[in-house]
Amino acid sequence: MGYFIMGMQLLLSLSILVTLHEFGHYWTAKKFGMRVEKFYLFFNPGFSLYRKKIGETEYGIGWLPLGGYVRISGMMDESMDREAMAQAPQPWEYRSKPAWQRLIVMIGGVTVNFLLGIFLFAMVSWIYGDKYLPAKNAVHGIAVSGLATEMGLQDGDKILAIGNDPFDKFNSGVITAKMLLDEVFELTIERGGEKMTLTVPDSTVVKLTKYGKKKIRLFEPRIPFVANVVVKKSPAEAAGLQKEDSIVACNDIPTPFFNDFLSVVSKEKDSDVKIDYYRNGTRQSTLVHTSLEGKVGMGPYGPDRYFDLDTINYGLLESFPVAMGKSYDFLGNQVKAFSQMFANRIKAKDSLGGVISIGKMFPPYWDWEYFWRMTAILSLILGFMNLLPIPALDGGYVLFLLFEIIAGRPMNQKVLDYAQMAGIILLLGLLLFANGLDIYGLFFPS
Repeated sequence: MGYFIMGMQLLLSLSILVTLHEFGHYWTAKKFGMRVEKFYLFFNPGFSLYRKKIGETEYGIGWLPLGGYVRISGMMDESMDREAMAQAPQPWEYRSKPAWQRLIVMIGGVTVNFLLGIFLFAMVSWIYGDKYLPAKNAVHGIAVSGLATEMGLQDGDKILAIGNDPFDKFNSGVITAKMLLDEVFELTIERGGEKMTLTVPDSTVVKLTKYGKKKIRLFEPRIPFVANVVVKKSPAEAAGLQKEDSIVACNDIPTPFFNDFLSVVSKEKDSDVKIDYYRNGTRQSTLVHTSLEGKVGMGPYGPDRYFDLDTINYGLLESFPVAMGKSYDFLGNQVKAFSQMFANRIKAKDSLGGVISIGKMFPPYWDWEYFWRMTAILSLILGFMNLLPIPALDGGYVLFLLFEIIAGRPMNQKVLDYAQMAGIILLLGLLLFANGLDIYGLFFPS
């Protein structure tokens, strides 16, 4: 059920983003008197799920949810319809219009994506505010992942600063971005009551892309293990464990925090383990037979049960400058990530992902606040990616149109044709590569 909900969120988000992106092209084309032949949500090779012609435009829904398209008369697109292009230009065609009008049509889609991302960030900030855990409130320190341990961090450490920036808001993503994108390698931490500086080697930092792709956080707030969820028909339920049981030991090893319990039980695959717990103030114990993965089927409460969260609230007008700042920072990080990829510091295979990776960005439950935040992020990503100067993408058309405006003449048609074909082949290759990585990851998760 969880995967179904994730898939539905992805489908709804993509439907909104693709429709509005293509509407940006559609609306500007119509404003300049161009004929729009087709407006499709999703691609329709072979057949359409739905189609209806209204006026001069056929509106439809395709079956392949990898994008959408608007077909404008007189424009060489993915269809590569050279026969139509060989005819004499007509006044309503794309190719008959001035270069500046064609340029506005081509940036219409990404403009909508950028404006939508800002708008959604603003609305989420206005309605929900920005909730965060002040780092000082995480009094038990951090619970580290395997990579964090490799970086030199330990359970219970308290992070005070990354480089010269104080670590005020508990968010491991800030550490990841600073190290990967800004190449800041010094952490100021508190360990055992003593302040110290930790320098992380770059060879370890570059592994963060693998963790980010798999949605594995570098560290979490260290929290006690009080059962919030006991999965039905799980080993924990079969052993009589209940919600609100406070787990304190596993195989007589004290586990005061959830990460302590995980480190012990994960080593005991398909075997009996003794779990000590408190229920209604009384200490009890039970034997639980773990799964083949070393799991028992219990989950803890989140940090908000133990620590006070802060919320920054914004007025309606105040939310828009905040949203613009968030969008600017996010897009800046995308530019930095691409530069690191071209420098071969970030590996494409570790950072690229297809439909499955995007779907995993959504939680296995419906949360409207998270949904709209993620849709805002995806809208900015869609706008950014479409602006890349690759033929067949909006950015490729923009590049050729800028050449035409500056040079005072259009690019040679044969050059445009070859570039278009090369762009289509490149995009198909990237699409197959990214989704192939997802499928490979399903069978070889390591």
